[in-house]
Amino acid sequence: MNRVPQRRPGLPVSARLRLTLGYAAFLVVSGMAVLAGVYIVVRYIPDYPLTTADPSVTHVNITSRGQIVEALVDVTLWVLLALAVIGLAGGWFLAGWVLRPLHRIDAAVRTVATGRLDHRIRLTGPDDEFRRLADAFDHMLDRLQDAFAVQERFAANASHELRTPLAITATMLDVARREPGHDPVFDRLGEVNARAVALTEALLRLADVDAVTAAAEPVDLADPVRRAVAEAWEEAGRRGVDLRLDAASAPVTGDAELLLRLADNLVRNTLRHNVGGGTATVSVGRAPDGSAVLRTENTGPVLDPETVARLTEPFLRGQGRTRRGGEGHGLGLALVSRVVDVHGGTLDLVARPGGGLAVTVVLPARSQAVFL
Repeated sequence: MNRVPQRRPGLPVSARLRLTLGYAAFLVVSGMAVLAGVYIVVRYIPDYPLTTADPSVTHVNITSRGQIVEALVDVTLWVLLALAVIGLAGGWFLAGWVLRPLHRIDAAVRTVATGRLDHRIRLTGPDDEFRRLADAFDHMLDRLQDAFAVQERFAANASHELRTPLAITATMLDVARREPGHDPVFDRLGEVNARAVALTEALLRLADVDAVTAAAEPVDLADPVRRAVAEAWEEAGRRGVDLRLDAASAPVTGDAELLLRLADNLVRNTLRHNVGGGTATVSVGRAPDGSAVLRTENTGPVLDPETVARLTEPFLRGQGRTRRGGEGHGLGLALVSRVVDVHGGTLDLVARPGGGLAVTVVLPARSQAVFL
Protein backbone atom coordinates (compact mmCIF):
# COMPACT_ATOMS: atom_id res chain seq x y z
CA MET A 1 0.00 0.00 0.00
CA ASN A 2 1.31 3.42 -0.96
CA ARG A 3 1.86 5.85 1.83
CA VAL A 4 2.42 9.57 1.95
CA PRO A 5 6.12 10.18 2.78
CA GLN A 6 6.79 11.88 6.08
CA ARG A 7 8.16 15.39 5.81
CA ARG A 8 11.42 16.15 7.54
CA PRO A 9 11.04 18.46 10.53
CA GLY A 10 12.32 21.95 9.97
CA LEU A 11 11.58 25.62 10.29
CA PRO A 12 8.50 26.72 8.30
CA VAL A 13 9.83 29.22 5.75
CA SER A 14 7.49 30.57 3.09
CA ALA A 15 8.47 30.83 -0.56
CA ARG A 16 7.75 34.56 -0.40
CA LEU A 17 10.30 35.01 2.40
CA ARG A 18 12.91 32.98 0.53
CA LEU A 19 12.39 35.03 -2.63
CA THR A 20 12.59 38.25 -0.62
CA LEU A 21 15.85 37.26 1.05
CA GLY A 22 17.27 36.08 -2.26
CA TYR A 23 16.35 39.33 -4.01
CA ALA A 24 17.80 41.44 -1.19
CA ALA A 25 21.00 39.35 -1.09
CA PHE A 26 21.40 39.68 -4.86
CA LEU A 27 20.95 43.45 -4.67
CA VAL A 28 23.49 43.82 -1.84
CA VAL A 29 26.05 41.58 -3.58
CA SER A 30 25.60 43.52 -6.82
CA GLY A 31 26.12 46.78 -4.94
CA MET A 32 29.24 45.40 -3.29
CA ALA A 33 30.59 44.37 -6.70
CA VAL A 34 30.01 47.86 -8.14
CA LEU A 35 31.57 49.60 -5.14
CA ALA A 36 34.51 47.20 -5.22
CA GLY A 37 35.07 48.21 -8.84
CA VAL A 38 34.99 51.88 -7.87
CA TYR A 39 37.42 51.20 -5.04
CA ILE A 40 39.86 49.48 -7.43
CA VAL A 41 39.67 52.42 -9.83
CA VAL A 42 40.35 54.87 -7.01
CA ARG A 43 43.44 52.89 -6.04
CA TYR A 44 45.01 53.87 -9.37
CA ILE A 45 44.66 57.62 -8.75
CA PRO A 46 48.17 59.14 -8.45
CA ASP A 47 49.09 59.67 -4.82
CA TYR A 48 50.02 63.36 -4.79
CA PRO A 49 48.46 66.40 -3.08
CA LEU A 50 45.23 67.48 -4.69
CA THR A 51 44.44 71.14 -5.28
CA THR A 52 41.39 72.91 -6.58
CA ALA A 53 41.28 74.54 -9.98
CA ASP A 54 39.62 77.59 -8.47
CA PRO A 55 42.23 79.75 -6.71
CA SER A 56 39.52 81.44 -4.68
CA VAL A 57 38.81 78.16 -2.87
CA THR A 58 41.34 77.82 -0.08
CA HIS A 59 39.73 75.13 2.13
CA VAL A 60 39.71 71.57 0.69
CA ASN A 61 38.71 68.63 2.94
CA ILE A 62 40.18 65.87 0.75
CA THR A 63 43.72 66.52 -0.49
CA SER A 64 45.08 62.97 -1.06
CA ARG A 65 44.17 59.53 -2.43
CA GLY A 66 44.11 58.06 1.08
CA GLN A 67 41.40 60.49 2.15
CA ILE A 68 39.36 59.58 -0.95
CA VAL A 69 39.55 55.89 -0.08
CA GLU A 70 38.50 56.55 3.53
CA ALA A 71 35.51 58.61 2.39
CA LEU A 72 34.57 55.89 -0.10
CA VAL A 73 34.60 53.24 2.62
CA ASP A 74 32.32 55.33 4.83
CA VAL A 75 29.87 55.91 2.00
CA THR A 76 29.96 52.21 1.04
CA LEU A 77 28.54 51.12 4.40
CA TRP A 78 25.56 53.45 4.08
CA VAL A 79 24.96 52.49 0.46
CA LEU A 80 24.96 48.76 1.28
CA LEU A 81 22.57 49.35 4.18
CA ALA A 82 20.23 51.30 1.89
CA LEU A 83 20.38 48.53 -0.73
CA ALA A 84 19.54 45.92 1.90
CA VAL A 85 16.47 47.87 3.05
CA ILE A 86 15.33 48.50 -0.52
CA GLY A 87 15.93 44.85 -1.39
CA LEU A 88 13.87 43.55 1.53
CA ALA A 89 10.96 45.94 1.01
CA GLY A 90 10.91 45.68 -2.75
CA GLY A 91 11.56 41.94 -2.72
CA TRP A 92 8.66 41.32 -0.34
CA PHE A 93 6.31 43.29 -2.57
CA LEU A 94 7.52 41.72 -5.82
CA ALA A 95 7.48 38.18 -4.39
CA GLY A 96 3.91 38.66 -3.21
CA TRP A 97 2.87 39.93 -6.62
CA VAL A 98 4.53 37.04 -8.47
CA LEU A 99 3.21 34.39 -6.08
CA ARG A 100 -0.36 35.69 -5.96
CA PRO A 101 -1.66 33.02 -8.39
CA LEU A 102 -0.03 30.35 -6.23
CA HIS A 103 -2.25 31.37 -3.30
CA ARG A 104 -5.35 30.64 -5.40
CA ILE A 105 -3.95 27.28 -6.44
CA ASP A 106 -3.14 26.41 -2.81
CA ALA A 107 -6.64 27.41 -1.67
CA ALA A 108 -8.18 25.29 -4.43
CA VAL A 109 -6.07 22.25 -3.49
CA ARG A 110 -7.12 22.54 0.14
CA THR A 111 -10.78 22.81 -0.89
CA VAL A 112 -10.54 19.76 -3.13
CA ALA A 113 -8.82 17.85 -0.31
CA THR A 114 -12.09 18.11 1.66
CA GLY A 115 -13.86 16.16 -1.11
CA ARG A 116 -15.27 18.98 -3.25
CA LEU A 117 -14.35 17.70 -6.71
CA ASP A 118 -16.63 20.30 -8.33
CA HIS A 119 -14.31 23.15 -7.33
CA ARG A 120 -12.14 24.72 -10.06
CA ILE A 121 -9.35 27.31 -10.02
CA ARG A 122 -10.13 28.96 -13.38
CA LEU A 123 -7.03 31.13 -13.18
CA THR A 124 -6.95 34.15 -15.50
CA GLY A 125 -4.01 36.25 -16.63
CA PRO A 126 -0.92 35.68 -18.78
CA ASP A 127 -0.17 32.22 -20.14
CA ASP A 128 2.71 31.54 -17.76
CA GLU A 129 3.77 28.58 -15.62
CA PHE A 130 1.11 29.27 -12.96
CA ARG A 131 -1.66 29.48 -15.55
CA ARG A 132 -0.60 26.20 -17.15
CA LEU A 133 -0.37 24.52 -13.72
CA ALA A 134 -3.87 25.71 -12.79
CA ASP A 135 -5.32 24.57 -16.12
CA ALA A 136 -3.71 21.14 -15.71
CA PHE A 137 -5.11 20.86 -12.18
CA ASP A 138 -8.61 21.80 -13.38
CA HIS A 139 -8.36 19.22 -16.16
CA MET A 140 -7.32 16.57 -13.66
CA LEU A 141 -10.33 17.40 -11.48
CA ASP A 142 -12.63 17.13 -14.50
CA ARG A 143 -11.40 13.62 -15.18
CA LEU A 144 -11.57 12.60 -11.52
CA GLN A 145 -15.11 13.91 -11.15
CA ASP A 146 -16.19 12.07 -14.29
CA ALA A 147 -14.57 8.85 -13.07
CA PHE A 148 -16.30 9.06 -9.68
CA ALA A 149 -19.62 9.88 -11.32
CA VAL A 150 -19.33 6.85 -13.63
CA GLN A 151 -18.48 4.62 -10.67
CA GLU A 152 -21.43 5.90 -8.61
CA ARG A 153 -23.87 5.53 -11.53
CA PHE A 154 -22.63 2.01 -12.19
CA ALA A 155 -23.16 0.94 -8.57
CA ALA A 156 -26.62 2.51 -8.48
CA ASN A 157 -27.74 1.14 -11.86
CA ALA A 158 -26.36 -2.33 -11.19
CA SER A 159 -28.11 -2.47 -7.83
CA HIS A 160 -31.41 -1.32 -9.33
CA GLU A 161 -31.16 -3.87 -12.14
CA LEU A 162 -30.48 -6.66 -9.65
CA ARG A 163 -33.49 -5.84 -7.51
CA THR A 164 -36.13 -7.20 -9.87
CA PRO A 165 -34.67 -10.67 -10.62
CA LEU A 166 -33.74 -11.14 -6.96
CA ALA A 167 -37.28 -10.25 -5.88
CA ILE A 168 -38.71 -12.72 -8.40
CA THR A 169 -36.31 -15.41 -7.22
CA ALA A 170 -37.27 -14.77 -3.60
CA THR A 171 -40.97 -15.16 -4.43
CA MET A 172 -40.40 -18.42 -6.31
CA LEU A 173 -38.32 -19.83 -3.45
CA ASP A 174 -41.00 -18.86 -0.90
CA VAL A 175 -43.60 -20.71 -2.94
CA ALA A 176 -41.36 -23.77 -3.24
CA ARG A 177 -40.65 -23.84 0.50
CA ARG A 178 -44.38 -23.84 1.31
CA GLU A 179 -44.82 -27.11 -0.51
CA PRO A 180 -44.96 -30.07 1.90
CA GLY A 181 -41.85 -32.19 1.84
CA HIS A 182 -39.86 -29.62 -0.16
CA ASP A 183 -36.20 -30.18 -0.84
CA PRO A 184 -33.97 -28.65 1.92
CA VAL A 185 -31.87 -27.09 -0.82
CA PHE A 186 -34.62 -24.49 -1.23
CA ASP A 187 -33.97 -23.30 2.32
CA ARG A 188 -30.30 -22.86 1.53
CA LEU A 189 -31.13 -21.07 -1.72
CA GLY A 190 -33.50 -18.78 0.19
CA GLU A 191 -30.71 -17.80 2.57
CA VAL A 192 -28.33 -17.12 -0.30
CA ASN A 193 -30.95 -15.06 -2.12
CA ALA A 194 -31.75 -13.09 1.04
CA ARG A 195 -28.06 -12.27 1.40
CA ALA A 196 -27.94 -11.10 -2.22
CA VAL A 197 -30.99 -8.88 -1.62
CA ALA A 198 -29.39 -7.39 1.50
CA LEU A 199 -26.15 -6.76 -0.38
CA THR A 200 -28.06 -5.03 -3.17
CA GLU A 201 -29.84 -2.81 -0.67
CA ALA A 202 -26.51 -1.95 0.97
CA LEU A 203 -25.05 -0.98 -2.41
CA LEU A 204 -28.07 1.23 -3.07
CA ARG A 205 -27.65 2.96 0.28
CA LEU A 206 -23.99 3.60 -0.47
CA ALA A 207 -24.83 4.94 -3.93
CA ASP A 208 -27.53 7.16 -2.43
CA VAL A 209 -25.05 8.65 0.01
CA ASP A 210 -22.54 9.23 -2.80
CA ALA A 211 -25.13 11.14 -4.82
CA VAL A 212 -26.85 13.03 -1.99
CA THR A 213 -26.45 16.60 -0.91
CA ALA A 214 -26.92 16.53 2.84
CA ALA A 215 -29.80 18.47 4.34
CA ALA A 216 -28.65 21.40 6.45
CA GLU A 217 -30.95 20.99 9.43
CA PRO A 218 -30.24 21.37 13.17
CA VAL A 219 -29.62 17.91 14.61
CA ASP A 220 -28.48 16.73 18.02
CA LEU A 221 -26.06 13.90 17.21
CA ALA A 222 -26.99 12.24 20.50
CA ASP A 223 -30.53 11.54 19.22
CA PRO A 224 -29.63 9.21 16.29
CA VAL A 225 -26.95 7.58 18.46
CA ARG A 226 -29.46 6.79 21.21
CA ARG A 227 -31.89 5.43 18.62
CA ALA A 228 -29.22 3.23 17.03
CA VAL A 229 -28.16 1.83 20.42
CA ALA A 230 -31.79 1.18 21.42
CA GLU A 231 -32.35 -0.81 18.23
CA ALA A 232 -29.16 -2.82 18.86
CA TRP A 233 -29.91 -3.84 22.48
CA GLU A 234 -31.57 -7.09 21.46
CA GLU A 235 -28.70 -8.08 19.17
CA ALA A 236 -26.17 -7.22 21.89
CA GLY A 237 -27.95 -9.52 24.35
CA ARG A 238 -28.15 -12.29 21.80
CA ARG A 239 -24.41 -12.07 21.16
CA GLY A 240 -23.49 -11.77 24.83
CA VAL A 241 -21.88 -8.36 24.37
CA ASP A 242 -22.07 -5.71 27.09
CA LEU A 243 -23.26 -2.60 25.20
CA ARG A 244 -22.73 0.70 27.05
CA LEU A 245 -23.84 4.19 26.08
CA ASP A 246 -22.66 7.60 27.30
CA ALA A 247 -24.55 10.28 25.39
CA ALA A 248 -24.43 14.03 25.91
CA SER A 249 -25.89 16.75 23.73
CA ALA A 250 -23.81 17.43 20.60
CA PRO A 251 -25.61 19.82 18.21
CA VAL A 252 -24.58 19.78 14.55
CA THR A 253 -26.08 20.87 11.26
CA GLY A 254 -26.71 17.91 9.02
CA ASP A 255 -29.01 15.23 7.66
CA ALA A 256 -30.77 13.29 10.41
CA GLU A 257 -31.34 10.20 8.24
CA LEU A 258 -27.70 10.01 7.14
CA LEU A 259 -26.49 10.50 10.70
CA LEU A 260 -28.78 7.67 11.83
CA ARG A 261 -27.23 5.41 9.18
CA LEU A 262 -23.79 6.43 10.40
CA ALA A 263 -24.60 5.68 14.05
CA ASP A 264 -26.38 2.40 13.24
CA ASN A 265 -23.45 1.08 11.19
CA LEU A 266 -20.92 1.98 13.86
CA VAL A 267 -22.98 0.40 16.66
CA ARG A 268 -23.65 -2.77 14.63
CA ASN A 269 -19.94 -3.08 13.85
CA THR A 270 -19.05 -2.99 17.56
CA LEU A 271 -21.34 -6.01 18.06
CA ARG A 272 -20.67 -8.07 14.94
CA HIS A 273 -16.89 -7.78 15.15
CA ASN A 274 -16.70 -8.67 18.82
CA VAL A 275 -16.25 -11.74 20.99
CA GLY A 276 -18.62 -13.52 23.31
CA GLY A 277 -18.61 -11.84 26.71
CA GLY A 278 -16.95 -8.78 25.21
CA THR A 279 -17.81 -5.11 25.62
CA ALA A 280 -18.86 -2.33 23.26
CA THR A 281 -18.93 1.30 24.35
CA VAL A 282 -20.56 4.17 22.48
CA SER A 283 -20.09 7.77 23.55
CA VAL A 284 -21.11 11.09 22.05
CA GLY A 285 -20.42 14.59 23.28
CA ARG A 286 -18.73 17.87 22.46
CA ALA A 287 -15.04 18.66 22.09
CA PRO A 288 -13.54 21.81 23.68
CA ASP A 289 -13.81 23.60 20.31
CA GLY A 290 -17.55 22.83 20.12
CA SER A 291 -17.38 20.08 17.49
CA ALA A 292 -19.42 16.91 17.98
CA VAL A 293 -17.49 13.72 18.76
CA LEU A 294 -18.88 10.20 18.36
CA ARG A 295 -16.62 7.41 19.58
CA THR A 296 -17.12 3.65 19.58
CA GLU A 297 -14.83 0.99 21.04
CA ASN A 298 -15.17 -2.76 21.14
CA THR A 299 -13.26 -5.85 22.12
CA GLY A 300 -12.44 -8.29 19.37
CA PRO A 301 -9.62 -9.82 17.36
CA VAL A 302 -6.27 -8.03 17.19
CA LEU A 303 -6.00 -5.92 14.02
CA ASP A 304 -2.78 -4.81 12.38
CA PRO A 305 -2.37 -1.19 11.18
CA GLU A 306 -2.35 -2.27 7.52
CA THR A 307 -5.81 -3.81 7.84
CA VAL A 308 -7.21 -0.88 9.83
CA ALA A 309 -6.04 1.57 7.16
CA ARG A 310 -8.14 -0.29 4.56
CA LEU A 311 -11.32 -0.89 6.56
CA THR A 312 -13.19 1.92 4.79
CA GLU A 313 -12.79 0.13 1.45
CA PRO A 314 -16.05 -1.42 0.19
CA PHE A 315 -16.44 -5.18 0.75
CA LEU A 316 -13.62 -5.32 3.30
CA ARG A 317 -14.07 -6.59 6.86
CA GLY A 318 -11.74 -6.97 9.78
CA GLN A 319 -10.54 -10.41 8.66
CA GLY A 320 -10.17 -9.49 5.00
CA ARG A 321 -12.48 -9.53 2.00
CA THR A 322 -16.04 -10.67 2.66
CA ARG A 323 -16.41 -14.41 2.49
CA ARG A 324 -19.36 -16.59 1.72
CA GLY A 325 -21.15 -17.47 4.89
CA GLY A 326 -19.76 -14.46 6.73
CA GLU A 327 -21.93 -11.78 8.30
CA GLY A 328 -22.27 -8.31 6.85
CA HIS A 329 -21.26 -7.03 3.45
CA GLY A 330 -18.15 -4.97 4.20
CA LEU A 331 -19.95 -1.76 3.30
CA GLY A 332 -20.61 -0.41 6.80
CA LEU A 333 -17.45 1.64 7.30
CA ALA A 334 -17.42 2.66 3.62
CA LEU A 335 -20.86 4.19 4.13
CA VAL A 336 -19.77 5.75 7.43
CA SER A 337 -16.75 7.32 5.72
CA ARG A 338 -18.91 8.81 2.98
CA VAL A 339 -21.47 10.23 5.44
CA VAL A 340 -18.65 11.83 7.43
CA ASP A 341 -17.24 13.37 4.23
CA VAL A 342 -20.65 14.74 3.24
CA HIS A 343 -20.87 16.48 6.62
CA GLY A 344 -17.35 17.91 6.44
CA GLY A 345 -16.08 15.81 9.35
CA THR A 346 -13.18 13.46 10.03
CA LEU A 347 -13.05 9.71 10.63
CA ASP A 348 -10.25 8.06 12.61
CA LEU A 349 -9.79 4.30 13.00
CA VAL A 350 -7.31 2.93 15.54
CA ALA A 351 -6.64 -0.69 16.50
CA ARG A 352 -6.90 -1.27 20.25
CA PRO A 353 -3.80 -2.89 21.81
CA GLY A 354 -5.76 -5.74 23.38
CA GLY A 355 -7.90 -6.36 20.31
CA GLY A 356 -10.84 -4.62 18.74
CA LEU A 357 -11.23 -1.22 17.13
CA ALA A 358 -11.68 2.38 18.29
CA VAL A 359 -13.57 4.62 15.86
CA THR A 360 -13.77 8.40 16.32
CA VAL A 361 -16.03 10.63 14.24
CA VAL A 362 -15.67 14.40 14.58
CA LEU A 363 -18.31 16.62 12.97
CA PRO A 364 -18.19 20.44 12.81
CA ALA A 365 -20.26 22.36 15.33
CA ARG A 366 -23.68 23.59 14.25
CA SER A 367 -22.42 26.97 13.01
CA GLN A 368 -19.40 25.49 11.21
CA ALA A 369 -20.84 22.55 9.27
CA VAL A 370 -19.82 22.40 5.61
CA PHE A 371 -21.51 20.24 2.99
CA LEU A 372 -20.53 19.08 -0.46
